[in-house]
Amino acid sequence: MYVDSHCHLDFPGLSERLPEVLARMQDNRVTHALCVAVTLEDFPRVFALAQAHPHLYASVGVHPDSTECREPDVDTLVSLATQPKVIATGETGLDYFRAGDDPGATHDWQRDRFRVHIRAARRSGRPLIIHTRSAAADTLAIMREEGADEVGGVMHCFTESWDVAQAALDLGFYISISGIVTFRNADALRDVARRVPAERLLIETDSPYLAPVPHRGKTNEPGFVRHVGESIAALREVTPELLAEQTRRNFFRCFRINEPSC
Repeated sequence: MYVDSHCHLDFPGLSERLPEVLARMQDNRVTHALCVAVTLEDFPRVFALAQAHPHLYASVGVHPDSTECREPDVDTLVSLATQPKVIATGETGLDYFRAGDDPGATHDWQRDRFRVHIRAARRSGRPLIIHTRSAAADTLAIMREEGADEVGGVMHCFTESWDVAQAALDLGFYISISGIVTFRNADALRDVARRVPAERLLIETDSPYLAPVPHRGKTNEPGFVRHVGESIAALREVTPELLAEQTRRNFFRCFRINEPSC
């Protein structure tokens, strides 16, 4: 039984066909999924999904790429994070890939926002979902400075080097691998997927993005996390059943919730 540790079921492409998407989860033995918020304005939709479906969970946070949105503060994040079935803070982090023409200013507010999320996570006890792109050194530095290791969490949709993975592992974080691991040019990520300790590995779709082979180019969805798991199982030379069991157990341990019986 698989768990999708990161998806966006409130996004277009999934929200309007939710019954079909949930049915396909069941068909692919995906028992639970974490629906991740990217703005405070969108959080009510994510929260409603978790409230309406016993096998869905929610997070609260503002993505580093989100600009035309309400800026989060610690008190607001803590208040929302402690609602029922909200199990994580984020996604948050740093993304310098789309820095634009004024990277210094962009990076400043991203770093400030990231610090707010870490402080809120430490206060609420809700683990962090961290996004990092073209910003690994600053991401790790802020994690250390703000005490992110006190609350832990996951490096989501990981695409960095093994050295970055090891640094995050040393801070007590989990490493989550997406469908990118099935892409032809993802040799470095496949190396990371082989080396992450079994007790710190998660899998995800990041749907509706990054559909894995054999669905690449299509709208991704939580049911496709099975293909991510099967690909990583082959890399690690274990059975898909064992990989599913390990990553499922890790999900519930990472987010500090009791593992359901099914």
